[in-house]
Amino acid sequence: MKETFTTMLADLWSDEDGASIVEYVLLIALIAVVCIAAIQILGTSAKNKLEEVGNQINTT
Repeated sequence: MKETFTTMLADLWSDEDGASIVEYVLLIALIAVVCIAAIQILGTSAKNKLEEVGNQINTT
């Protein structure tokens, strides 16, 4: 398995026809940044909604 993985990486590294490894790394970094931003936005929204529901329960 290790030999297959290292062979695959070596092939990707030396392949000049497709995207380079740098382009793959940049693409993965961009996807990570978008995912982190989405999680933060959704987390804040969910926190606010849960606090609102909690406050309504406490007042009744």
